[in-house]
Amino acid sequence: MTTRVQHHINGRLSLRTPQAESLAKLKQALDAAPQMLKHERDVAAVLEILKGKFATLQDFEREFPSLCFALATGVGKTRLMGAFIAYLHLAHGINNFFVLAPNLTIYNKLIADFSPNTPKYVFKGISEFALHPPRVITGEDYERQDIASGDWITEVRINIFNIAKINSEVRGGKEPRIKRMREVLGDSYFNYLANLPDLVLLMDESHRYRAQAGMRAINELKPLLGLELTATPFVETGKAPQPFKNVIVDYPLARALEDGFVKVPAVVTQRNFNAKDYTLEEIEKIKLEDGVRLHENTKVELLTYARENGVKPVKPFMLVIARDTTHATALLALMESENFHGGRYRGKVIQVDSSKSGKDEEEMIARLLAVESVDEPTEIVIHVNMLKEGWDVTNLYTIVPLRAANARTLIEQSIGRGLRLPYGKRTGVAAVDRLNIIAHDRFQEIIDEANQGDSVLRLQQVILEAPCQDDEKVSVQVASSMEVCLGLAERPSENMSAQEPQSYQPVFTNEHEKRIARVVMEVAAQYGRRPDDAPTSQALLQSDIQAQITAEVQKRLQPAQAELPMADTPDVAGIVAKTTKVMVDSTIDIPRITVVPSGEVSTGFHPFTLDVSRLHLQPSEREITIHNLHTNEQTSLAREMGLTEKRPEDYIVHALIDFDDIDYFTQSELLYDLAGQMVAHLHSYLSEEEALNVLDKERRLIAREIHAQMVAHFWEKAAGYEAKVSQGFSTLKPCVYTVAANEAVHSVRDTVTDKTRIKNMLFGHFAKCLYPLQKFDSDTERRFAVILERDAQKWFKPAKGQFQIDYKLGMEQKEYLPDFVAETEDCILMAETKAHADLDSAEVQAKAQAASTWCKHASNYASQHGTKAWRYLLIPHDEVSEAKKLADFLRFEKKAV
Repeated sequence: MTTRVQHHINGRLSLRTPQAESLAKLKQALDAAPQMLKHERDVAAVLEILKGKFATLQDFEREFPSLCFALATGVGKTRLMGAFIAYLHLAHGINNFFVLAPNLTIYNKLIADFSPNTPKYVFKGISEFALHPPRVITGEDYERQDIASGDWITEVRINIFNIAKINSEVRGGKEPRIKRMREVLGDSYFNYLANLPDLVLLMDESHRYRAQAGMRAINELKPLLGLELTATPFVETGKAPQPFKNVIVDYPLARALEDGFVKVPAVVTQRNFNAKDYTLEEIEKIKLEDGVRLHENTKVELLTYARENGVKPVKPFMLVIARDTTHATALLALMESENFHGGRYRGKVIQVDSSKSGKDEEEMIARLLAVESVDEPTEIVIHVNMLKEGWDVTNLYTIVPLRAANARTLIEQSIGRGLRLPYGKRTGVAAVDRLNIIAHDRFQEIIDEANQGDSVLRLQQVILEAPCQDDEKVSVQVASSMEVCLGLAERPSENMSAQEPQSYQPVFTNEHEKRIARVVMEVAAQYGRRPDDAPTSQALLQSDIQAQITAEVQKRLQPAQAELPMADTPDVAGIVAKTTKVMVDSTIDIPRITVVPSGEVSTGFHPFTLDVSRLHLQPSEREITIHNLHTNEQTSLAREMGLTEKRPEDYIVHALIDFDDIDYFTQSELLYDLAGQMVAHLHSYLSEEEALNVLDKERRLIAREIHAQMVAHFWEKAAGYEAKVSQGFSTLKPCVYTVAANEAVHSVRDTVTDKTRIKNMLFGHFAKCLYPLQKFDSDTERRFAVILERDAQKWFKPAKGQFQIDYKLGMEQKEYLPDFVAETEDCILMAETKAHADLDSAEVQAKAQAASTWCKHASNYASQHGTKAWRYLLIPHDEVSEAKKLADFLRFEKKAV
């Protein structure tokens, strides 16, 4: 049982290797000492048992069994906490959990990550929590929550508290608020928790909870078990760090680097740089200039990667570590002045006041999270003291330390700030995967320190996940009306008492008949993939096809039928007839069409204006050397010596023609036009000599950026296109919706007062829809559905994957999912309602072209088999009125070009 749950959680949460290893170790510990989950146990005896299983375990270091999982930066400790909670609940019936956060920022982050329908929801994929997610109780709302309500026997409750707040409340000998009397409970909330039979304590950044007054109070909770997570499993003392004695999993940064879960740290200097040749002020200026140069290179690399791979863009920023606040103020003035790159960074530099502490500091750090936003202008952050837990940005790529410190401190403090990867994994592009530390004056010293056997490189931490909260929502899966009609799926009834008055009787109520009907559906669906035998679903009603389906169903059911008494032998042929009739009546045939070019194919690129707004490459006479602290490999930013071109544009054009999809003879005019635009941009802020320096040094980087933009303007023409139909029809996929919890299902004819909430609502009371419930993205869609209910024969909103219609937008190939499909007396309509202002946008037009082309091929297929033609409608939102007939919208048909 526990092994099955373990594998279930591994798969559903897609746990990484160190996370899966940690869950396995927890299971191993509980299998070896199951008495850990009972209050009546001998803690010393449990310790002796587990010491025999885990060589690194010496002591629990608490009055209750407590195990530490030391996981490096970037691995995902919060998701692991979710896996622990899911496992303890599903495998051992534990329902009550107490999660400790070390500060306000992480506290807010944990609340967000444990709340459903947030970007980093830790239980995403755990089906048992889909409809009934755990109740989250926080340090702010535990007094307002009705703790006595709910099914405390089965409901999972996760208490999240901030240890820093508890610490502040116990100062001066006071009791923390959590220990004060609550009349509704007849006791304090603290004592209520302490009396629970199954409380498990989880400690995030557990190195923060040693020898604190607040922690002593928490110890009095006497939990069954403590689970500690940290990247630094030691306690700082005046002499030397004291390692934890209860670690059972140790996954250091060295392994995270090997496994590719974090950025690769690199120390940066100039070739042949000698600090003795410069004053302190000159060194600072050189480091800042080179930091900006590397920052601008990284910015272009990230932009190009995003465009080439169709992923979200990342705006990098540079962190400058100042000596003190006076120095930081002077740096801010310099970097925003005209003397620093012509004032380009004015308004893009922020100074963080390191003199703040406590709550003010935490709020300041939380504000810094805004630097991740592409729309936020900050590109340089100046700070005096390195920021600690809670600042978990992913877009820090360049660090310029200007404060005096030894090499070990530089590594420990600098690397720990920027290891988190923006895309969650390595990309294979060096600049995108690398964290740069500009340390000209400490280059060799840092390399030597990083190569020491006890280097802090293996230990430094970064906290993941940014706070994000949303309203409580639930995930709802809606089966098709066909399955509901057959009795194979439950008719949705949540909060629908007033909306669905009509009663219904499913075709099959007997479990044996239902099982046979499911098999019939499986067998019949296979005929959809045999268009020569069954070009449309109507073929399922032919006597010969029904006989074949019956024979195949009987073959599959033989073992089960042998167990039935003679009198209970079902009428398989009759069930086949009923099931296929419902299948045909409750679907609209959607053929699977693949379009392939035929004959001669020509390609090229349309002319366009180059976007150079984010390209500000800098010249340099010095060669910058980058040393990878993990692999000890070196790369450099240097000139391509000896390659002098006649014209500035030639540097770019000769690099562009190295791309396989660029033909110089047919595209030379466009290539020189784009190269000319780039050269003009460089001349707008550089001298001619400086521009040539950049063109020589960065020709390949510039070419990659231009090529990434060219892909968005690619065209292809073929002598002809051939449509191949691989499937004549398919069964309707279930729809999965995220909607507001405890929201009643609305009638499709109900007027929606607050239209901003329509995406959180479910609608029902349909007569002609092929699903019992639907969700709409706008009130326009709801009103169009009312028209379909009145004028169409049947209709539905397709689920993702129901069609396979791809459209190209720039370099991306995307799936198009139409808003509606409706069958009328003489045709089948694919309809899209769109805001009037968006009708001419590139994406809407690309979708329309792809959809109308698909409809053209589907109509050709339909004409061959005597079925209805397809038509694509692109309808302006302000044309949708319930006073109109469906036929009135045919004037908005889009035909394939």
